[in-house]
Amino acid sequence: MQSASDRHEYPAHWEADVVLRDGGTARIRPITVDDAERLVSFYEQVSDESKYYRFFAPYPRLSAKDVHRFTHHDFVDRVGLAATVGGEFIATVRYDRIGADGMAASAPADEAEVAFLVQDAHQGRGVASALLEHIAAVARERDIRRFAAEVLPANTKMIKVFTDAGYTQKRSFEDGVVRLEFDLEPTERSLAVQRAREQRAEAHSVRRLLAPGSVAVVGAGRTPGGVGRSVLGNLREAGFTGRLYAVNRAFPEDLKELDGVPAHRSVRDMGEPVDLAVLAVPAEHVPEAVAECGEHGVQGLVVLSAGYAESGPDGRERQRELVRHARAYGMRIIGPNAFGVINTSPQVRLNASLAPQMPRPGRIGLFAQSGAIGIALLSRLHRRGGGVTGVTGVSTFVSSGNRADVSGNDVLQYWYDDPDTDVALMYLESIGNPRKFTRLARRTAAAKPLVVVQGAGSAPQGHAVRATRLPHATVSALLRQAGVIRVDTITELVDAGLLLARQPLPTGPRVAILGNSESLGLLTYDACLSEGLRPLPPLDLTTEASAEDFHAALARALADETCDAVVVTAIPAIGEASPGDAALAQALRSAAAAAPAKPVLVVHVELGGLAAALSAAASTAPRAEGTPHARVATEDTGTRWPVPVEAPEGAHLIPAFPAAERAVRALAEAVKYAQWRREAADPGKVPEYEDIDEKGAAALIGGLLARGQGLTLGADETCELLGRYGIRTRRAIPAPTPDEAARAAGALGYPVALKATAPHLRHRADLGGVRLDLADEEQLRRAYAELTELFGKPEELRPVVQSMAPRGVDTVVRAVIDPAAGAVLSFGLAGAASQLLGDMAHRLVPVTDRDATSLIRSIRTAPLLFGWRGSTPVDTPALEELLLRVSRLVDDHPEVVAVTLEPVVVAPHGLSVLGASVRLAPPPARGDLGPRTLPTY
Repeated sequence: MQSASDRHEYPAHWEADVVLRDGGTARIRPITVDDAERLVSFYEQVSDESKYYRFFAPYPRLSAKDVHRFTHHDFVDRVGLAATVGGEFIATVRYDRIGADGMAASAPADEAEVAFLVQDAHQGRGVASALLEHIAAVARERDIRRFAAEVLPANTKMIKVFTDAGYTQKRSFEDGVVRLEFDLEPTERSLAVQRAREQRAEAHSVRRLLAPGSVAVVGAGRTPGGVGRSVLGNLREAGFTGRLYAVNRAFPEDLKELDGVPAHRSVRDMGEPVDLAVLAVPAEHVPEAVAECGEHGVQGLVVLSAGYAESGPDGRERQRELVRHARAYGMRIIGPNAFGVINTSPQVRLNASLAPQMPRPGRIGLFAQSGAIGIALLSRLHRRGGGVTGVTGVSTFVSSGNRADVSGNDVLQYWYDDPDTDVALMYLESIGNPRKFTRLARRTAAAKPLVVVQGAGSAPQGHAVRATRLPHATVSALLRQAGVIRVDTITELVDAGLLLARQPLPTGPRVAILGNSESLGLLTYDACLSEGLRPLPPLDLTTEASAEDFHAALARALADETCDAVVVTAIPAIGEASPGDAALAQALRSAAAAAPAKPVLVVHVELGGLAAALSAAASTAPRAEGTPHARVATEDTGTRWPVPVEAPEGAHLIPAFPAAERAVRALAEAVKYAQWRREAADPGKVPEYEDIDEKGAAALIGGLLARGQGLTLGADETCELLGRYGIRTRRAIPAPTPDEAARAAGALGYPVALKATAPHLRHRADLGGVRLDLADEEQLRRAYAELTELFGKPEELRPVVQSMAPRGVDTVVRAVIDPAAGAVLSFGLAGAASQLLGDMAHRLVPVTDRDATSLIRSIRTAPLLFGWRGSTPVDTPALEELLLRVSRLVDDHPEVVAVTLEPVVVAPHGLSVLGASVRLAPPPARGDLGPRTLPTY
């Protein structure tokens, strides 16, 4: 409890879990008067050298006065934060607000002195950097804009913490002390530093789970069967390269081994460290197991146990407590209710999962929340050859269950710089943090393909994350903008993944088609047209074609500069001259190897042997001696899978597809992804406009928000705010009577438009609520009478008079700030047809000039803007500028939470904004601009 003199209640929202540089976790929280004993114990474990660096003099122990000072804070002018592991302090930081004279002060003084102390055993883990991020965020919340720190020159580690943070700073040296002063406003460099640290820390935390040096299976039973015993067997059979332990409190005291694995009744009984613990015990026994693991120094947990958030409110509370408990000890969790994890690296060979077989090592990373989906993905990859080439398959596999802690975002951080993963495949039932996922996906996709099946589920149960209000289709569009290859089914996921892993990216959409079936070639041609590709006329080699004919035709197609990819179609042939599966596969591989820069795909019909020979990937099970197609029983499906023949070392291998549509769809995704990669290399820029009055708009918004927490602006206020950003709107004058309509028209000048603005008639010209080109007062009064006769009294219609705009194409521009995804700019054509089709395109704000150009071309009805069927093309550069100005408005002023411009009439020269609405509200917190934190519970 804080004393009566303290001015603010305990700020619980400052509490946070963070991932440190080495992958472990710590909890950051405010220091209170109840922490006196913890502070003293912490200080006793700090070396004399570190104490000297902190106080500039020998300081062996804290006095009672010191303890009081360092534990009594008002959470405004004096704030202290501690990083804790296992409930004990490992580091502290505090600031004291000071005035211009360097003495203690209160607001409006906006500078504070800051000082750190990190326990020696935890130095080098990035604790001070994390604390600096959090204390800076606290200071900004309390209107402190600048930190000052005095450091001894020999304390190079602390100087580096400050200088590496990326803030704008000044440095001076006086009286033997280095004085650092730095602004706390985030900069591009400080955000880049923060995100780079986040990536390293989160990647390392996943690496500790996927590449442990030792594993303990807690809950391994004495009798065969059961989850724990099965996982123990899977680890043994996979050939795990580290130390393995079986743990069960029901073991007899004299039991020393289980299946040749050292057996213990408790993790506490082990004399050696354990990196990873797999928990396969009932949910009610998990807390005890977590405590044992934490006290023993276990680094991470895979929790297979069920009975958590998936089971209802009580389970959700158990899950929250599980996460809090594990993080308190610095451990991260995969699960609960997880299927497990796999790492096929020869240096690890980890199968800590319920999969009875270890996938073949390879270059594809897999992530799925659901165990059932995980099984399906592994099974399909196995049936399709198990991987990319004869020596590849899966690199890592994570099935996260309830993903209470480690999520797809964490695994993306790991895959980003994982040298063993070339392609990432993800099945996401929901995206709990779209803003962060989109940011990570964009960075990952710039380095390696990321293919995603996105479910329509809600946020993970038990998570305290903001839910997105965006439609499912909008989130999908934003993922594509970030370079994600978005597919609809796990079949398409595997198809695209295998193609991208086996073949180079196409340089364009031109496709050559050749094969021994005219009909199959035409089907492939039609499929290419449907997917937006540019197929060349199919080459029919006839059913008499030999392997040599296929080789020669493929070699010619690959040498043709007018094609970017080749699809080979093959059907079974009859006759002595027809090629065998192995011969045809070798002919195609040989031709493709001579021109490795272009992708080659094969569409085969009922040619199981050819598909196997092309992928040429063997099962993990041993192949019978002299048997080219041994068959392997699989426990997960009960089916028997063919084991393809082995390909020659270094052979150029080709993906095979059982249907033309599947092959072409995968190729189309590769073409779009390659185009995105080329464009991502030059993302464009956010233009500057000299006529934008950012400060004037900020003052106007501040004054308007002073009226209340959220409001929709009136017409005059909307015009004024938009005008500050160079967005001109045509004035609409209310006309509650015919006489006032006539006076308004006289002021504006004829011709005019008369519009009903009632909600059920607004923007619905198809209902007859708009009269255009009224040339004089007589026509205006006649139109007024017609509207009131058709739709009711003027007070119901809310008629307005507006000057006529040049004719053009009616469009709509919208911007909205979503609490989870951030600011989104949307564009489409106005009218019921586009609304019914959902023909809107979306981009994340801030929008660059290249984004604006692509945005207006992304809708299906875009041809109407560019002279469709002989019409005059409209002024798309003016439209692009409008989009950029709206983007700037919502990016500069997050209080602008919604903007709608409808209709925007784009003429051959210029455009006219005929309707506009703006909504203001206090902006939602920007988690991506704050300090690094893990999701809260």
